[in-house]
Amino acid sequence: MVTRIDFNCDMGESFGAWKMGLDEEVIKHVTSSNIACGFHAGDPVWMEHTVELARAHGVAIGAHPSYPDLMGFGRRDMAASPGDVKSYVKYQVGALRGFLEGGKLQHVKAHGALYNAAIKDDDLARAICQAVLEIDPQIILVVLAGTRWVEIAREMGNRVARETFADRAFSPDGTLAPRSQPGAVLHDPDQVVERSLRMIIEGTVTATDGRDIPIEADTICLHGDNPGAVELAAAIRSKFEEEGVEVVPMGTFC
Repeated sequence: MVTRIDFNCDMGESFGAWKMGLDEEVIKHVTSSNIACGFHAGDPVWMEHTVELARAHGVAIGAHPSYPDLMGFGRRDMAASPGDVKSYVKYQVGALRGFLEGGKLQHVKAHGALYNAAIKDDDLARAICQAVLEIDPQIILVVLAGTRWVEIAREMGNRVARETFADRAFSPDGTLAPRSQPGAVLHDPDQVVERSLRMIIEGTVTATDGRDIPIEADTICLHGDNPGAVELAAAIRSKFEEEGVEVVPMGTFC
């Protein structure tokens, strides 16, 4: 039985006058923040604001780099080479570190299409791993649990946190169901809480074909742009603690 878990959420995804998510409320319930770095969302002002928000609530800070796709919110595939991807990641992580004023960046988690591409493409996975190692080998790399990317990162010497998702459906192969597929994003509070608890305590999740598949995770993600994210975050955190699961930043045990 897992007795501890990190609870992470994508944040800082507003841009200019356009506000996305309820970061100020969700952050009260999570232990790690994935802050957008300007390529899919966010801008310098929102980046600094979100860093300050995380610090005020004692929430660990991570960078959330993506493909350069502001119009598509980083969810469109791009024909980027591994070399380009490495540069994209280093640029965005470097930008966020500029707001930390000597503080420590806990982790890096790729966003959207870049995250999904690295799960399927070993060369892209290695490029992201290498980017993080060149910046600081002590930074944790967050990757989807049960995928080849976990093995690649460990082989390269990265610190790794295996991730699962509270509000996403899983395909039978253990990858995330495409967002274009009906039911890929879960909204029912009872379902999300029950699935989350089962993943962490029992180490299993029901895939889209109805079969149970194994999953071992160090961190669980809730998307901040999911309607009802505040209520979901509060319910998940409360249920974990009620069942004796310690909810702590991944940096304390990964």
